Amino acid sequence: MEKIVFSLDEGQTVELYVLEKTKIGGVDYILVAEEQEGDCDAMILKEITEKNASESVYEIVEDDTELEAVAAMFETLLEDVKLT
Repeated sequence: MEKIVFSLDEGQTVELYVLEKTKIGGVDYILVAEEQEGDCDAMILKEITEKNASESVYEIVEDDTELEAVAAMFETLLEDVKLT
């Protein structure tokens, strides 16, 4: 399972496991968690990288409608996962 280092706005870094990736409507989303297995908090991140950028940029999906749609897709892809 891929583990990515994310740089936060405050200059800190955090390592998160990428549990799954998907693309909806031309937008890339990733499901990430601090732990590789077991019960833990997970986040859905949306790629907002500008063209010609050297690194990918992600933000947490906060819009309820978008979050529900993407969570449903990840639940379908990961049959044993329930995102609530």
